[in-house]
Amino acid sequence: MVRANPLALADAAGYEWPMTWNIPNILTLLRLLAAPGVVLMFLYFTRPYADWFALVLFVVAAVTDFVDGYLARAWKQESKFGAMMDPIADKAMVIIALLVITGFSGMNPWILLPATIIMFREVFVSGLREFLGDTAGTLKVTNLAKWKTTFQMTAIAVLFAKGAFEHFIIEQTIGMDQALVDGILAGTIEDVVGLRWKEWGWHLSWYGGIILLWIAAILTLITGIDYLRKAAPHLKGAK
Repeated sequence: MVRANPLALADAAGYEWPMTWNIPNILTLLRLLAAPGVVLMFLYFTRPYADWFALVLFVVAAVTDFVDGYLARAWKQESKFGAMMDPIADKAMVIIALLVITGFSGMNPWILLPATIIMFREVFVSGLREFLGDTAGTLKVTNLAKWKTTFQMTAIAVLFAKGAFEHFIIEQTIGMDQALVDGILAGTIEDVVGLRWKEWGWHLSWYGGIILLWIAAILTLITGIDYLRKAAPHLKGAK
């Protein structure tokens, strides 16, 4: 017996799919699915491999944020689905990744405070857009907001690299006494395992990641205040 294709039956019945299956929309959907994938890396792999896998997954997903928008405009395939899902995917990636980073950083205040500012703003603006409904178009994404997203994703990628460097150092110094480690790092003892460049990588990714995250937090706060200012005229009046 020949089985009917359910997709063909749905099309014949006039069912309208919620999205168009083009490359830009598929990339957006994959980016959304990559957000919880970052957590899975730490559940199913040991560190530092989990850090590297999460870093690669996050960077690839972040690149699709540029690619899907570029392709949608170039191929004239912009859609309501893409316009809705693109910011959701970005926010999911950033918030979930920040939760992971604050967890393995031991709730370090230099990470926790900017991460809190970023997550608070994202939730606040999302709620503001939902409340405004049809008038949410007044909160269009600005160039500064795009820079904010770029700094957020760059900071997160750098901090994932920091976790990888840190755990490589821990693994390679197991069984070494402190005098041996100090001698290798000082250059008085031969560095046969590449400990010095890993320490440099750790310092650069740690301090660089913190600086980038604080810049992202400041831009996040500025854009949040800007959105609130634009929404203020629509928030006046009786309930």
